[in-house]
Amino acid sequence: MKTRSAILIVLLVGSFVYLTSYSNFRGTRNLPLAKLWRPLRLTIADAQPAYTSEETNRIAVYKRVLPSVVNVTSSQLSFDFFNGVVPHQGQGSGFVLSKDGRILTNYHVIEDTQQVEVTLSDKHKYKAQIVLQDQAHDLALLQIKASNLTPAVLSESRDLQVGQNVYAIGNPFGLQGTMTTGILSSIRSVREPQGPTIENALQTDAAINPGNSGGPLLNSRGEVIGINTLIATGGAEQSSGIGFAIPVDTIKAVLSDYSKYGRVRRPSLGIASLAIGPDLAEQIGLPADYGVLVQKVVPGGAAERAGLRGGTQQAYLGNTPIYLGGDLIVAIDDDRVTNPQDVSEIMDRHQAGDSVTITFYRGSRKMTVKLTLGEAHSVSV
Repeated sequence: MKTRSAILIVLLVGSFVYLTSYSNFRGTRNLPLAKLWRPLRLTIADAQPAYTSEETNRIAVYKRVLPSVVNVTSSQLSFDFFNGVVPHQGQGSGFVLSKDGRILTNYHVIEDTQQVEVTLSDKHKYKAQIVLQDQAHDLALLQIKASNLTPAVLSESRDLQVGQNVYAIGNPFGLQGTMTTGILSSIRSVREPQGPTIENALQTDAAINPGNSGGPLLNSRGEVIGINTLIATGGAEQSSGIGFAIPVDTIKAVLSDYSKYGRVRRPSLGIASLAIGPDLAEQIGLPADYGVLVQKVVPGGAAERAGLRGGTQQAYLGNTPIYLGGDLIVAIDDDRVTNPQDVSEIMDRHQAGDSVTITFYRGSRKMTVKLTLGEAHSVSV
C-alpha cells in the first residue's frame, strides 16, 4: 500500500515538472516556468513631490506658526455624592503673545478652574498664572515662566474680505498641532450660549471642534486675524462647517486697555440693535433707509442715561422676534452707521468715558444727543 502511494506521488510530481518545464504549456514551447511571468513595472512618484503654490504656502504657514500655538489644560475639583474629591479636566488652545511667556486663550477655557497648565509645541509643560479674565469678550491672559518663546504676529480684522483663505491651528479633542483650512464665510455678530455677544465675529468653514477654543485663526500670511471661540453644531458637539472667531481688532483693544489701566475698559453704547436696510425700512415705515434700530437699552447703560429709547411693539422678522418703535441711530459723531458692525468698529476707536454725538430719528424727527460711553459689563481681573 505504501509502495503504491509513493509511486503515485512520483508520477504526479514528474508530470508537473514535465508539463511546466518541457512541454507546450499554454502554447509556449520549451520555456521554463520563470520565463512565463513578465516583470511587473510600477509607476513610481518623483522622490521630491511637486507641491502647488497654495500647498507650499500652507506648509510654510504651519511650520512658522506651530511654535506659537499651545495646548491649555484646565483642572478643577468637585465633590461626588459621597463627598469624595473628583478631578475634572478641560482642553483648549492658546497662542503666544510675547517671548517672556504671555499666552492668550478664551475665558471659557479657564473659567472656574483651580489650575491651568500650558503645553508648548515642543511638549514642555508649564503651570500658568491667570493674569486677566475678560468674560465680556471671552478672553483670558495667562503667564508662564518661560523665555525665548515665538510670539504670534497679530494682523488687523477691519479690512478682511469674505471668501479669503483662512487657517486654524489648535488642539481639537486634544490632538495637538492640528491644522484645518477654509475660507472666511461671513462677518456677523453672534451670541455665545449663555455668554456675551461677539461683535464682528469671523465666521469660517475651517473645521473648528471642541479643543480648538483659544487657538488662532490665521490669514494666508500666517498672521492672527482672530481667536477661535464658538461652533454652531446643531447639538452634534462637533464641527458642522460653521465656526466663529473673535476678531483680532477686539483682542488688541482689550490688551491695550489692560496695558494702560491694568483692567479692561471697553466702551459700550448699552443697546441691543437691529441693522436696517432699504427693504426693511420701507416695510416698517422708517424715515431713513439705513441705520440701526434700537431694540433695547441696557438699564443704567450709556444709552438709557442719554435718553435713547428701545422698541415697545413686538414683531417678527422671519422667525426672529424684533421690537419696533425704538430710536433709529444713523450716525455717531461724523461716522455713518449702517449696521452693528459699524458701531463696534467705532467703539474700538474710543475708550469708556469718552463723549460722542449720536444722530438718530425718533419717529420722523431727526435729533442729536451727547452720550458718555459706558463700560462693557461682566469684566473681572
